Formats: sequence, C-alpha cells, structure tokens
Amino acid sequence: MIRVLFLGDIVGRSGREAAARYVPTLRKQLDLDFVVANGENAAGGFGITDKIAAELYATGVDCITTGNHVWDQRELMLTIDRDPKLLRPINFPKNTPGKGVGVYRLPKGGQIVVMNAMARLFMDPLDDPFAAVDAALDKHKLGANGVAAILIDLHGEASSEKYAFGHFCDGRASLVVGSHSHVPTADAQILTGGTGYQTDAGMCGDYDSVIGMKKEPATMRFVRKLPGERLTPAEGEGTLCAIYAEIADTGLATRVAPVRQGGRLAPALP
Repeated sequence: MIRVLFLGDIVGRSGREAAARYVPTLRKQLDLDFVVANGENAAGGFGITDKIAAELYATGVDCITTGNHVWDQRELMLTIDRDPKLLRPINFPKNTPGKGVGVYRLPKGGQIVVMNAMARLFMDPLDDPFAAVDAALDKHKLGANGVAAILIDLHGEASSEKYAFGHFCDGRASLVVGSHSHVPTADAQILTGGTGYQTDAGMCGDYDSVIGMKKEPATMRFVRKLPGERLTPAEGEGTLCAIYAEIADTGLATRVAPVRQGGRLAPALP
C-alpha cells in the first residue's frame, strides 16, 4: 500500500509555517510515502521562489505543483528547469519553461507520477487540460513500467469542470485533487472506477482572512468596487488543509480522507 498526502495551496508565511509545523509529524503519524503541495501562493501570496521551494522540501514535501500564479516571481522562469520537483501546469503552450509531469521513485519501490494541470473555466485561456492530461495518461499508465501511483492536481475555479475532469481520469489515476479555491470541499470520495477525488483541498494558511489575504482590504474591494491597497497574506496561525489517500497495488485508491491541522478550522485526521 502507498500512502500519499496532497497539501492545498500554501499561502504566504502562515501557510509555510503550517507546513513546517505539521508535515514532519504527519509523515511519521500517517507513515507517508510521498507528499505533494501546491506552492503557487507561497511567496507573499503570489508565486514561489527557489528559496521557498527548498524550505518546503526541507519540511518533507517531495513535489510542488503550481497554477495561474506560477510566474508571479519572474525569476522562476530562469530557474524552474533546474528543479525536477517543481511543476507548472502541463497545458501551458509549447516551449514554456518547466514541465507539467514529474516521475519520482517511491521509498518502497516503484514510481509515482505527479501531473499538474490548469482548468480553463473562469481561468486563463490555456491549452485544453483534458487533452494534455489524456496524452500524459496514455504515456504513463498505472501498472506499466513501474508506475505504482498517479496523482493529478487540477488547478481551477469551477467545481463542475473539476468534477468532469475527475470522471474523465477515473480508473486511470490514483488521485485527482482540485486546488486554487482555497476552501476545502466536503466531497472526498472514491469514484466508480477507483480514482480518489476531492474538488478542492483548501489552503494552508490563515482562515481569518479572505481566502488567505488580509480581510479588510480584500473586503473593501467588494464594497467600494475600487482596486484599493495591494492584497497581502493574513498573518495569523495557519491551518494545514490536505487530502490523504491510500493506494492499493492496483494503483487505485482504497481510502480518501481530509486532513486539517492547526488554526481556525476543526481538526481532522484519517
């Protein structure tokens, strides 16, 4: 059996501190084989840097996915190709720096494939994520060439598109998890074909906020309909929100459960 954990979007310092506080303990407590985190908001709420990626690896994160904020820290465009553990959405145009699929060795043998895609509804108009992931799943098949598990992060806004994507990948991936919304959904389940699924993992960050940002200026943008001051991450104690999955020798999920630790939200463990 393979045990994996996917951390929702890490937002600012509070999110990074929550990861540093809880990931090492969770690795031991849940006997985790692999940890993935979405890190696209880790640098002050906007993007990620090499230094922050290294800090997350030091906490016990094995792979980092991203999304629409991946290039907010512009220097990453020059360095992402040097980091095989840092992914960007697979459906960016051809010749975009970085890659959307990573293949990693599991401690107990075999390989885990991590795919990062970005949805299109209410998002940037990228290439078709269904076609891009379909081609990747044809290349990386569960049970073939040592592939023991496949985890997919779909970074998107619309729950309908995420659900459709989950069913599209059902039976071909071990776990499909949504990111970007920063609010954990209560629909953790195993789809009919055996793929674990949750619409959104939530965020790692301060929930006394507006999806991780300080609540006063974020709220005033809605009240006044003016840009206002620049949004910055809330700085209170962060909650770690994640999804835990157990994966059988078939590569399909046998259990999916939410994980919440610290901060304002009710705690949850498998």
